Amino acid sequence: MNLMRGLIIFSGFLLSSILAESVVDLSDSDFDSSVAEYDSALIMFYAPWCGHCKKLKPEFEKAAKSLLKEDPPVVLAKVDCTEAGKDTCNKFGVSGYPTLKIFRNGEVSKEYNGPRDSAGIVKYMKSQVGPSSKDLSSEEVFNNFISKDEVVVVGFFETETDLKGKFIQIANKLREKVNFGHTTSKSVIDKYNYKNNVVLYRPKYLSNKFEPDFVVFDGEESLSALDSFITSNYHGLVGYRQKENMEAFKPPYVGVYYNVDYVKNPKGTNYWRNRVLKVAKSVVGLTLAINNKDDFQHEVSEYGLEFVPDDKPIVLARSLDNKKYIMKDEFSVENLELFIHDFQNGDIEPYIKSEAIPKDNSSPVKVAVAKNFDDIVINNGVDTLVEFYAPWCGHCKNLAPIYEQVAEKLQDEAVSLVKMDATANDVPSIFDVRGFPTLYWLPKDGKTKPIRYEGGRDLNDFVNYIASKATDELKGFDRSGKPKEGKDEL
Repeated sequence: MNLMRGLIIFSGFLLSSILAESVVDLSDSDFDSSVAEYDSALIMFYAPWCGHCKKLKPEFEKAAKSLLKEDPPVVLAKVDCTEAGKDTCNKFGVSGYPTLKIFRNGEVSKEYNGPRDSAGIVKYMKSQVGPSSKDLSSEEVFNNFISKDEVVVVGFFETETDLKGKFIQIANKLREKVNFGHTTSKSVIDKYNYKNNVVLYRPKYLSNKFEPDFVVFDGEESLSALDSFITSNYHGLVGYRQKENMEAFKPPYVGVYYNVDYVKNPKGTNYWRNRVLKVAKSVVGLTLAINNKDDFQHEVSEYGLEFVPDDKPIVLARSLDNKKYIMKDEFSVENLELFIHDFQNGDIEPYIKSEAIPKDNSSPVKVAVAKNFDDIVINNGVDTLVEFYAPWCGHCKNLAPIYEQVAEKLQDEAVSLVKMDATANDVPSIFDVRGFPTLYWLPKDGKTKPIRYEGGRDLNDFVNYIASKATDELKGFDRSGKPKEGKDEL
């Protein structure tokens, strides 16, 4: 008895110690022995100088405190790959920072590909622990489960059915995004009278008079039908869009941005959401969501706005072809209704982020901005090489004089070299620009999709590439890039 009491006290002391540390520091000397003791652990392999690691660290620590309180607890730990954890990092093939891996009982289970904010880490890791669907064995367990501050999906199964099998399959598929539970408890099934069915419950803080607090599945017993049921009902008429779920809100999309805060100001938050819901109940074919203005300031900036005022929301939209629209009138139910109507009918002009069109564009390298992009790049009647750059980019600065030389060398050819500041102008969606500089080749026929330039960055590299790709052979260079007879050597 004393031994058992001592073990309980020791276990409590050990958990308290871990909680105090939040994120456990591991090294080569104790990694294997420590991780083997954890049922589930998320390990961050990092370098102290890494900017992304520094950004992740506070989110990681916040998530660690929350996950250690789970049953069973999930441990978050970190390994310094530049000092005491070099061998461990090499052992697990760490080549970039931060690298996150999920371990179970000392063995790598999978790479972590979830969100990088604390709430997202917690939700993702909770989905990795235990079965994909929680057994709701009693009314108390059931009530606690459906009282969560998030959407939950519950299967009521009086008997073993095909639906139960499909339910477990969909739970396995969506466990990282959705909380699933199931019950075979007679008292629960009799009380709620859902026999062999599935119900989606929305969190209480999103409760409103425009839609039910729960939705009962009434489709065919198939994986696709269950998937569709959950996906179409998960966010309701007006979702709460956050960093960890933003991928679920696809265009055509209308977002309402204001001081969304369900912790400090739930009443004020729902005051505006209810007005959006009033409009949303009669809208079809559109995704609507509320957004915390501070979390999505970068999006607000993309629409040319510096900030969202404190008194009323602003409304921003994206069409299926990724064009941007701003509701210019002050927020009201009537104005939102009119804006959505005009947006869906194509009766408003999109917002284009653009610098002013250059008054003089006679230099060898032409300057494109969003407002003249089609004229300078797409419909100019010649083959074109376009560079998307950022003014602060060192590689772009190094490329600039070479790019200018190429343009001068080919100024008598039916080829245009163009540059555009991608930080000050909207880049058309047909170009995938994720870093700088990014260059694309566009044949003059206009039928071929833009081709990403992956060649070298010196004068000869560019000339050789253009000579080989030109729709019509260049006047001064053959297809290999060599000057034709009588032409000046490079």
